[in-house]
Amino acid sequence: MTSESTGMSRSAAPAWIDHTIWWQVYPLGAIGAPIRPEPGAPLTEPGAPARLDRLEPWLDYAVELGANGLSLGPIFASSTHGYDTTDHLRIDPRLGDDAAFDRLAEACRTRGLALMLDGVLGHVGTEHPLFRAACAGGEERGLFRFDDAAVGDGAGGNDAGPSGPGYATFEGHESLAALNHDSAEVRDLAVRVLTHWLDRGASAWRLDAAYAVAPAFWASVLPAVRERHPDAWFMGEVIHGDYAGFVEASTVDTVTQYELWKATWSSLADVNFYELDWCLKRHNELLDRFVPATFVGNHDVTRIASKVGAGGAALAVVLLMTVGGVPSVYYGDEQAFRGVKTET
Repeated sequence: MTSESTGMSRSAAPAWIDHTIWWQVYPLGAIGAPIRPEPGAPLTEPGAPARLDRLEPWLDYAVELGANGLSLGPIFASSTHGYDTTDHLRIDPRLGDDAAFDRLAEACRTRGLALMLDGVLGHVGTEHPLFRAACAGGEERGLFRFDDAAVGDGAGGNDAGPSGPGYATFEGHESLAALNHDSAEVRDLAVRVLTHWLDRGASAWRLDAAYAVAPAFWASVLPAVRERHPDAWFMGEVIHGDYAGFVEASTVDTVTQYELWKATWSSLADVNFYELDWCLKRHNELLDRFVPATFVGNHDVTRIASKVGAGGAALAVVLLMTVGGVPSVYYGDEQAFRGVKTET
C-alpha cells in the first residue's frame, strides 16, 4: 500500500511487518520483579543475574509458537508498575541494566525476532527528576502544565482547581504528571528516547496512550525518528474513535484494534454474532487504509480465557489469525491462563 493510494502523508509501513506475529510480555510481572517495592528494599537480587536475562530462555518458546516478534511492556526506570517513568534512558534496575538489554536484543536478533518496546511519552511519574525540578521552579516547568495551564485539553489532562494537584495529570492519576506536548522540549525528548533505543537494537515502538496526545505531536516526532531508522514500525494505543483518521494525522503505522477485540469476546460470551459481523465489515474497510494491530488479550484487559473459557479462547485465536491485521498474543493466553482486570 502506498501513501498515494491512501491519501496519507505518512510513508508506507516497513515490509518486515507484513509477516510479523508478536508475543507480548509484561516484563516486571513475568520475571518476578517487585511491582511496588518497599522504600529502601533492594531492587536487585544480590549475586543473581539481571532479571531481564530470564526472558532469553522463553524466546525459543515464542519461536515454537510461531511468533517472530517480542513485544515488551515497560522496561525503563519507574517507581512501581512501569508506566510511572522516572528515566526513559535507563533500564529499570529491577530488570537489569544496559548490558542486560543488549543481551536480550542480541538474543532476539539471533532468533529472527523483532523487538518492540513500550514508549510511555504522554506522562511521567511524579518522582521523575524533571518533574521534581519543575515543581521546584526550575526551567523544566515548560515540560509540564501547572496551575491555570494545568487544564484538560481533551487529551488526558484534568483541571487543576482548588481540590486538584496543581498540575495536569494523566486521566486523573496524581502519580502521573502529563507532559506538555505543545513544548518543543517534549518533542525533542520523545525523538531522543525513541531514537536511542532503536539505536540499541529495538525494531518497533508501542506508543502508550497515544490517544491522549494530539496526533500533530506524533506527526512532529516520528518523521525525525524515521530519518535515522526508516524501517522502524510505530503502533499507537488507541481505544476508540476514528482509527484511520488518527493514523493519517499522526503518521503512526497502525493503531490497536480494540473494536474488534470487544466484538470477538462478546460474540463468544453472548453467542450473538451480529456485533462481530458488523465489526468485521468495518475492519475490512480499515484494511484499505492501514493494517490494524489485532489482539484478543493484553496487559490492560481481562484474559480471554477468563472471558469466554478455554474453548472460547481457542476460537478467538482462530479469528485473530485468520483476519487481516498484525496480530499479537499476550503471554499465557496461548495456554488459557486466567486473570481478571480490576480497577484497583
